[in-house]
Amino acid sequence: MIEEMKIAGCASYSVEGQSLTDLRKINFIYGANGSGKTSISRVIAAPANHSDCTIRWANERPLECLVYNADFVERNFRSSLPGIFTLGEHDAAVLDQIESARKKIAEIERDINARNIVLHGADGTGGKLRERSTLRENIENECWKVKNRYDADFQSAFAGVRNSKARFCDKILSERASNQAALHSLNDLKKRAVVIFESGLTRENAVRVPDSAELTQLEALPILAKKVVGQGDVDITALIDRLGNSDWIKQGVGYFVKSTPQCPFCQQDVNADLAKRIGDYFDEAYDRDIAAIARLIAGYEAASTTYLQVLNEISQTSSRYIKADQLASLVERVAMRLALNRQHIARKQKEPSAVVVVEDNTDLFAEIRNFLTAANAAINEHNQAVDDIHNQKKILTAEIWKYLLEENKSILDAYHSSKTAVDKAINGIEENLSIKRSQLAATQHTLRELEKGITSVQPTVSEINALLASFGFRGFKLATAGDQGNLYEIVRLDGSNAARTLSEGEKTFVTFLYFYYLIRGSVSESGITSNRVIVFDDPISSLDSDILFIVSSLIKRVFELSHARNSVIRQVFVLTHNIYFHKEVSFDPERKTKCRAHETFWIVKKIDDVSTLESFDHNPIKTSYELLWSEVRNENRSNLTIQNTLRRILENYFKILGNMDKDKIIEKFEGREKVICASLFSWVNDGSHSTHDDLYVSTDTTTVDVYLDVFRRIFEETGHKQHYSMMMGTESVPIASVSPIETASPVTNSGQDAA
Repeated sequence: MIEEMKIAGCASYSVEGQSLTDLRKINFIYGANGSGKTSISRVIAAPANHSDCTIRWANERPLECLVYNADFVERNFRSSLPGIFTLGEHDAAVLDQIESARKKIAEIERDINARNIVLHGADGTGGKLRERSTLRENIENECWKVKNRYDADFQSAFAGVRNSKARFCDKILSERASNQAALHSLNDLKKRAVVIFESGLTRENAVRVPDSAELTQLEALPILAKKVVGQGDVDITALIDRLGNSDWIKQGVGYFVKSTPQCPFCQQDVNADLAKRIGDYFDEAYDRDIAAIARLIAGYEAASTTYLQVLNEISQTSSRYIKADQLASLVERVAMRLALNRQHIARKQKEPSAVVVVEDNTDLFAEIRNFLTAANAAINEHNQAVDDIHNQKKILTAEIWKYLLEENKSILDAYHSSKTAVDKAINGIEENLSIKRSQLAATQHTLRELEKGITSVQPTVSEINALLASFGFRGFKLATAGDQGNLYEIVRLDGSNAARTLSEGEKTFVTFLYFYYLIRGSVSESGITSNRVIVFDDPISSLDSDILFIVSSLIKRVFELSHARNSVIRQVFVLTHNIYFHKEVSFDPERKTKCRAHETFWIVKKIDDVSTLESFDHNPIKTSYELLWSEVRNENRSNLTIQNTLRRILENYFKILGNMDKDKIIEKFEGREKVICASLFSWVNDGSHSTHDDLYVSTDTTTVDVYLDVFRRIFEETGHKQHYSMMMGTESVPIASVSPIETASPVTNSGQDAA
């Protein structure tokens, strides 16, 4: 059956449209002419012709739709009508086979529906498919969290999938199935990504590693630890050693040479022999050591200057692989060490006899060498990557995805396990559904073949003619026609064609009867027992009041058939603008105030030339007669107007019944009650009262209670207690009890005229 409809973009419906939701077996739609009812019936009849409209079927299984509306009348009322095939009754065995086939079809359909519920859920939005969809939504969200966490670092690796949850998730799942890359640390991946994914990447020059061998060699020369002094066998040696002033004397010799024969310090003449002995003390060996110290100073100065110059040049380069702050720290440390050693060596020159210890820079030189060697290794790796950039990008991208897979392994494994289980269940259900659908098609084919063998158009002719005669239409009837007797003609009693001479009422009624029997038959030899949706759109147009009740009774029969077990009538829609017909066809003595579980009520209105639909949880259409009764039932009723309300109810009800002797009714009361009863029947002599201010009586509560009591007893004394109870809501009664009162002007619950 139809669960939901959207009517949009046709006739007076807007592009956004209006929806009928939660539709049930019986659906009543009331609306004035031109409000948009027929558009609804046309969408049901031919949804393919209304592309903007949609129909949602239960279990996504469309049914055959039979629609009675103006289009049906125009299409079918011609000189001849297609014959309606119905099942014959002469072959009980074949009928049993047909019934068996129908039961099997129903059983298969139930199996299909049950599996569809497991697959799609009871409301079409759940089941295993929803479970799989939820799994997918969850894994997409988890993958998107991963993307957001690493997007800033790995944008290039995520190229093509960065802007779509679904594509990013698909990529991760695809990589999970195929990625064989090596696993690297996150820091390594980030570091390489900065380089390899850089735009306009170029090669870098290696840096020169300064040679520290000469400095290391000079710092280790033995001359620094040697006490450079004069010859030991000169007779003044003991004095110089005791004084420890050989360096002072060596310096003084230079001054003595200039001041000879006088001493440069005491200005006295120096013995020539003393001068010779001092000269002998500072012999040739001493001079060689002094020269060695001088060479050491010069060599160390040159070597340290060159070493620092290379380091400073490296500092001026901007290589991504050399940490500038770390290099600056090393340069500062080695410059301080070299400067300190130069001071030590300079002191050796001033004090040759002193033992000088310089700073050992071996470890510092090694640290600098290792630092720069590592930088060159990184530069070399960089250059290799530049030379093979395309392949390097591919490798790094795969390694990034590998890291993401490993980091989220538990989440991905759980999803894969759950999805595998759900997929297995879905595949099993779908395979079973495929088998069931094949079985259904085969059984339906068998049913059609069985129906062809015993179908006939004659029973429908007989039944329609019997109904026409019983309803007083005796001037025409249906007769079979055509080469094979599979057509109907509307003929006069003399056999002449009557199609062109029928009145609008006759034309409408005979077409309705044709549709009524079509509901339980088919215009072909097969398909008689196929499930169907029935739509009645204003079926009583151009009919008089007598036929109105006949049509409503027949439609109610369709309602009853729709509730029957294994009925082919699965759903019924009734659309009308006629208030009386609506009240008659929708009356249900089992309904209290709210809709019953199998029905819905709708009103379609046109507001500013746009159709709108409104649903109700009760029957929204009321007659003015019912509104009068609602005033009586209302505990907060107006005491000023209640008496006249009671008089109008009696006027409506007893005038329609007729043959009512008001005097005999009045005689059943005594005293004051008799006067009140007479006043309530005053309309018999004085005419109908249409306003509430044409009769004045006391308005105190006690008087009103007496009037209400007399009003009740009038119905009891005349044998119409059941009608009183029904209208007061205290007892359920059959439809016959309310039919006579449907004569007052109709109004809707919104207060607007419904006619």
